[in-house]
This record gives sequence, structure tokens and C-alpha cells, in this order.
Amino acid sequence: MTEDGIYVYGIVRAGHPLPPDLGGVGEPPGVVEHIAEGRLAAVVSQAPPQLRARRRDLMAHQELLLALAEDGPVLPMRFGMVASDHTVVRRQLSDAEERHLASLDDLAGRVEINVKAMPADDSLAALVQGDATIRGLREAVRRRPSYEANMRLGEAVATALSRRAAEAGHDIVRELTPRARAVAAGPEVSGCQVNMSFLVDRSDSADFTAEAERLARHHRDRVALRVAGPLPCYSFLEPRALAGRTGG
Repeated sequence: MTEDGIYVYGIVRAGHPLPPDLGGVGEPPGVVEHIAEGRLAAVVSQAPPQLRARRRDLMAHQELLLALAEDGPVLPMRFGMVASDHTVVRRQLSDAEERHLASLDDLAGRVEINVKAMPADDSLAALVQGDATIRGLREAVRRRPSYEANMRLGEAVATALSRRAAEAGHDIVRELTPRARAVAAGPEVSGCQVNMSFLVDRSDSADFTAEAERLARHHRDRVALRVAGPLPCYSFLEPRALAGRTGG
């Protein structure tokens, strides 16, 4: 299992069962197995040649991690993590054994839920009603149409919609935070005013999601909320739990 490297899905405790009916990335799907070292094991398969972020492989990666998490905590790798050979994987499991075991304890029984806030698609009417500046700019365009006036109006509307979505998004995050074990800000995403992940007890994840959706309805004149999860706990790990190269 060395020609194209070893594709690493995540780290588990030694003896953690593998899902019996799931393959890994690649076509045909890679055969999933353990590389064990001490009290830890990496869940791996043969890395396919010319690995790319194809939908089928992205889904296979995530589905395997979620299935593994049904039987205990997992330190998930981001898609595309490839190690050169077994020796590299075993060495890094050994070198970071105590740290990885502590992280597994922290994630036991928990999942990640991600919340993204964007301007609501149908929020213009509410914006115009509540913002005197926007109303004034619209009236100016009606009285004396011009390219410059339209540009000023468009820029003002876009800025106001983004501001209102950000305010509502932060209000929602404040409401949700006491329900979570931990909170982590995600990277900037185009068109997204808030990108936040929550570490939630698996047993509470359905109630957490229902509350996020209730808050989204309450603020629907200002924000469109996208709630994703349960997810592998990517946002609550060190940036690189296992060193290696990333594919595609």
C-alpha cells in the first residue's frame, strides 16, 4: 500500500470497529483498514492515483467518518490527507499518542454542527421599510434616474443587507452558544456574514438543530441560515492531527 501512498480518514482508539459495508475513496472504492500503533489506530485505504475532490469521494470520506463515530470518538482528517507509507503513520501515532488520546476523550459522544448566516433572499422589503436612508436613495432614483444614483442605491442596499444579516447571525450565535460544549469560528466564505461551528453532545444534536431552525424563522426577514450536521468534529482539533500531503 505504498505506490500512491496511504489515504488517512481519521484516528481512533485501537480496536475501534470498522463499518462493515462502507468503502473508501477511489473507483472502485478503497478497502478500509486499520494501521494500529499502541493504543491508537489510523483508519486508512490505498490512496487512489490522481486524487481529486470529486463529489463521490468527498461523500465517501464523510460517510465513513460519520459511521466510525457511531461506535466512538474519531479525530477526523480533512479530505485528501495522504501519508507516504505505514512507517510514517505508525511513527506519528506513537509520537502524539497522549495528545491524540486526550483529544479523543474530549470528543467522545459529541458532534459538530455548522451554522452559516447570509442575507435573506426576500429581505429587501423589510429593509426599505425600516431604513430611512435606503428609502431616501430610492426616492432620489425615482425623481432623477442616473447611473450614479443607481450605483449609490445598489451599494447601500448590499451593505445594509449584509449588515442586517451579520447582526441577526451574531444574535443567533449568542442564543445557541450556551447549548454547545465549544464554539469555533470558521473561515470566511463569500456571501456569508457568519460561519460558526458548535461542538454539541450527540444526544442533544437534534434539539440543537431544531432551536437553530426556530431562530432562523424568527429572524427570516434579515437572514438566511444554513445549518449543517451532525458533522465530523473537524473544527475542534489541531490543524494537523497527522502530518502528510494533501491530494488534489
